[in-house]
Order: sequence, then C-alpha cells, then structure tokens
Amino acid sequence: MQPDTPTPHVFPTARRPGELLFAMLFLGLSVLLLAQIGWQTQWLPGKGLAAQPRTWPFIGLAGMVLFGALHLLATRRVRRTPGRWAEALVWVRSLEFVAWYLAYVFSVPYLGYLPATLIFCVSLTWRCGYRGRFALVSAAGFGLGVVLFFRTALAAKIPGGAIYELLPAPLNSFFLTYF
Repeated sequence: MQPDTPTPHVFPTARRPGELLFAMLFLGLSVLLLAQIGWQTQWLPGKGLAAQPRTWPFIGLAGMVLFGALHLLATRRVRRTPGRWAEALVWVRSLEFVAWYLAYVFSVPYLGYLPATLIFCVSLTWRCGYRGRFALVSAAGFGLGVVLFFRTALAAKIPGGAIYELLPAPLNSFFLTYF
C-alpha cells in the first residue's frame, strides 16, 4: 500500500487500490454514453450551435472521454499497489443500497407511500446497524415527515397503494389524498 502524503501531487508515482479499475469503468461508460448521443439528442435546423440540444451534452461527454483516457494512461504508467479487487468488492457491496432503493420504489404502488416509506426507513436504519429504540423511532419519524412534506404539503403526484383499497371508504379517500 502506498503511503499517503499530506500534500496531493499532480503526477502520482503509485496508484491506489481500484484506481485502474475505476479508470477503465469510467472511460467505458463515457464512451458508451458518447456513442448514444445521436439517439438521445436532436439536431434542430435553424438553431445556432450553442442553442442545439446536442451541443452541451456532446461537449461534456467528449470531455469525459478525453480526460478518462488521459487518466487511464496516467494510471497505467505508475506502479501497481495491491488491493484492487478488495476495492472493487467495496463498490459491488454498495450496490446493496441500490437494491434497497429499487425495492422501495417497486413497493410503493402496492403498499402505499406512507407504509412503504416507514418500512424502508426503519429497515434501512436497522440494516445500517442502528438498532436502538431511539434510532428506530427517529427513522419512523423521519419517514412520516418525508411523507407529510411531499404528499401532504407539496401535493406530489405519487401513486396510491393498492393496500389502501382494503380500507373503509372514508379512510380510503383520506389515505389516497394525503398519504
């Protein structure tokens, strides 16, 4: 492992664990996004270059490809330090939280915004290791606050849960409107 120096340097003499893998993934993603710019944006006739919807995304993606390639070249030239796959494993493990979020998003139409948010907040708090009563009640309070802010105060358009159909008519209407 490379010793950390207190001052950053422009031209490093060793690469950190996972840096080469990051450089390769970043360049690959940048090239993939740049290759799709023709399908995802338009070229409007009669508009100036700066007003074209394709111009600024192209400039941004071209910069990502250029600097990603330079970073990859610079990373390949320096001494390798062990631990690349341990770093990659940390990145893969972080995908668990993407799965948590996707489960939350897919559960909202079935459970409803309020129950799904409460379950998500409390479960994620439990998963992160905060298992005391105060932490779990705080998580539930946070979830309730989020629902009240977005659904009740801002009237955000969030689909009502299928489980709300099981409630009696007055409660059904109330929950569909505010929760």
